[in-house]
Amino acid sequence: MQSLKAIKLGKSLLSRDVHTGRVLAQQAAVQADFYEEDQRSMQKTARRIIDEDINPFVDQWEAEGKYPAHKIFKKLGDAGLLGVNKPVEYGGMGLSFKYSMALNEELGHINCGGVPMSIAVQTDMATPALARFGSDHLKKTFLEPSVLGDVVACLGVSEPGGGSDVAAATTSAVRRGDDLVINGQKMWITNAFQADWMCLLANTSEGNPHRNKSLICVPMNTPGVHLAKKIDKMGMKCSDTAVIYLDDVRVPAKNIIGEEGMGFTYQMMQFQEERMAASVLVLQPMETVIEQTIAYLRERHAFGQPLLNNQYIHFRLAELATEVEMLRSTIYRATDKYVAGEDVTQLASMCKLKCGRLLREVNDSCLQFWGGMGFTNDVLVSRMYRDMRLISIAGGADEVMLGIICKGMGILPKKTK
Repeated sequence: MQSLKAIKLGKSLLSRDVHTGRVLAQQAAVQADFYEEDQRSMQKTARRIIDEDINPFVDQWEAEGKYPAHKIFKKLGDAGLLGVNKPVEYGGMGLSFKYSMALNEELGHINCGGVPMSIAVQTDMATPALARFGSDHLKKTFLEPSVLGDVVACLGVSEPGGGSDVAAATTSAVRRGDDLVINGQKMWITNAFQADWMCLLANTSEGNPHRNKSLICVPMNTPGVHLAKKIDKMGMKCSDTAVIYLDDVRVPAKNIIGEEGMGFTYQMMQFQEERMAASVLVLQPMETVIEQTIAYLRERHAFGQPLLNNQYIHFRLAELATEVEMLRSTIYRATDKYVAGEDVTQLASMCKLKCGRLLREVNDSCLQFWGGMGFTNDVLVSRMYRDMRLISIAGGADEVMLGIICKGMGILPKKTK
């Protein structure tokens, strides 16, 4: 049975950061080498909002199964953090994608996975194609209020019959005069119950599944949009996720983002930013779990000495820390290449694959070292164990990432006709 001292320590670690001076100094040095002064200043702004307006309430939001997205997004929007790489004329800061990565890495200080994932939907999933290819009308109507934090966005790509298989989407958008009439289903939609609009992928014609799809801006209050079910997930508790039915939903055809039929291509481009954002976002949670585990193991005694003195334990923690730093280096390299205009599909897929798998290693190994305390909801490691399991599934499952990597290597077997 755990000692009272150990239990109290475990509970306290959930609500505060515990760092050893040496680890924190090493981490800061690595980030300082990559991020510039303006980017680090932006991170400090984000950290103040995290410490004052988010982390003190995370436990409550997790228990309630929701968080006030509009309130938090407005805080972030007022600070300019929802559009760091979006056009200035639509409320953004017009900065490079590296600023967005710096922000996402800082959002990893949030003590759950649900809130940063929800924010990333707004900044790196629902809006990149709109910012790049959308008309002035669409940018004014949907992008600008999203950047300012006045509205919440969601992304409607996955369907019940095809999650990672984007080309298999069956939702249709048929022209009727100057309108589109949309019918179909979308599933696993983050932010759905709080969203004001959706970036929807639908078939706008027959034919080649890679060339018959378009991205469409759909207001969520449009008649025929039905939020059928709030999905009860094992993790990401404070993030609302829904099944959405679209029944004769009518929107103007001018709500198509960019060129009709280019939706699949635009979505693949959005995936690059989404997967890089997901990868950098999980660096800090892994570091935090490792650091809190070290602090706990210094205090937790067994067989006459701190558990941290066990060679297997401190060697394993050293291995995990090394893996995190190797992933960080690859993510930073991919970021520089993307900012330079290079295609990073291969590197982004590698980062996404590795971050999902490494999260599982870090959280599982560290939870084991916490013993019985790790199996409670009183410590951060158990929350991260649940929340971060999603990373190997969402935004392209590990197996999809492996297929992309194999294709890039020229070793993926060709389909037989």
